[in-house]
Order: sequence, then structure tokens, then C-alpha cells
Amino acid sequence: MYKSSLILLVLVMLLQSCKSKKEILYFQDAQNSNIEKINYQETKIQPNDILSIIVSTPLPEAAIPYNSQSLGETNFNIEALKLQGYLVSEEHTINFPILGLFSTKDKTIDALGLEVKQRLEDGDHLKDATVNVRLLNAKITILGEVKLPGTFTFTERSITVPQALGYAGDLAITGERKDVLLIREENGKRSITHIDLTKTDWFDTPNYYVKPNDVIVVNPNNTKVKSAGFIGNAGVVLTIASLVLSSIVLISR
Repeated sequence: MYKSSLILLVLVMLLQSCKSKKEILYFQDAQNSNIEKINYQETKIQPNDILSIIVSTPLPEAAIPYNSQSLGETNFNIEALKLQGYLVSEEHTINFPILGLFSTKDKTIDALGLEVKQRLEDGDHLKDATVNVRLLNAKITILGEVKLPGTFTFTERSITVPQALGYAGDLAITGERKDVLLIREENGKRSITHIDLTKTDWFDTPNYYVKPNDVIVVNPNNTKVKSAGFIGNAGVVLTIASLVLSSIVLISR
């Protein structure tokens, strides 16, 4: 009788400790997702952004006065490039060589590049100029139940939330996949969005792409929370139950 009770208790505990696929697998409704067009919203330039603005022309020497970095210097790392970049002021402006102040308020990097090009040509400074603008200090912070929590920099024009989580080595098995927090500060406002990584219904929203300074928080799942308690770990519970039942068996003999 006692052996049967012990076996039953072990089976119950094992069943409770097992996690179903619905709690672990990503994008479980992917077969139902049929998004034909990706609605990417380009990030607007914010104060304290550091921009790289490179002007080039068919005659390279003509563009030298309009570049803070020589076009021949190609071995700089990202930190060195930041020192030579254009820091956006709290007033949403940058000071560009020869051309003077540019307002970055409510502008994307593409829009700023077009404005620089237009002013170069309208002022008869350069003809057939190409202007390449990049954000140098874009970063995201990923915290919680991931393998490599921390702050990560990126220079790509756009990265998605799954890509960002890949920077952190993916979620740990103890991470809550159905309620990942995306904290975003933009234009003086803070928003907190809850993302369910087991679904795809958020793919066609502005939250699919991360923006500079976003914070992603992966909370622990119920198993991890319970394991932090006194007898939350299934192994501990089984050990205690085994000792109790063994004691009962010995006493009853």
C-alpha cells in the first residue's frame, strides 16, 4: 500500500513539474500568419543620438571639408566613430561643417540625409553628392531570464524583438514566454507593452521592431518563481515526500 502511494505521489509530482509545449514553443500560430507587407516605422532622431554623416562625390577631394572623418580612414571601431560623430543637442540640432545648424526634430535619418544633400546642391556647394547618415549609439537593454542579460549596441537600420533576444542568447527555459515586457521611451513618453512570444499577432505592430533605448524584460515563469521558495523545487518536494513515506513504512513495521 505504501509503495503504491509513493509511486502515485512520484507520478503526480512529475506531471506537475513537466512543462507543455504550449508554454515553451515560439510563434505557435505561425501557420495562420499571412502578413504580405511589413509595416516598418523608421525611428526618429532623438536628443543625445550620435550620427555619422558621410558626404561623398565623384571627386572625393571636393567632399573633404564636409566630412568630420576622412573617407580614407576605414579602420576605426565604433567607439572611435562616436567621438567623431554629430551629437544631437537637447534642442534637436546638429552643427554641420560649413552648412551650419540643422534641425533634427521629428526627422528620420533618411529625411536628414535628404536635407543635407538638398542644402549642398541648392547652395552650389557640391554637385551629385551622396549623403549617408547612420545612427552610431543605438542600444537596447535585455534583462531577466535570458542567457546573456545586458546592454547591446547595434548599427543596423532595424532589428526585431526576436533578433534582439538573440543578442542575449535566447530565453532561458525558465523565462515566461507569454508575457515579455517591452519598455519604450519616446518623445518624452514611456510605454510598457506586453508581448506573447508564443503568438504572431504582434508581428504587424510597431512593437515588432525595437527602437534605440528600448528595454526588454523577461520575467521568470511559475516554475522558476516556485523554485525560489522553501519547497518549491520538484526535486526537493520528492525528496521530502520520499523521506516521510520511508519513515512511515519503517514505523509501521
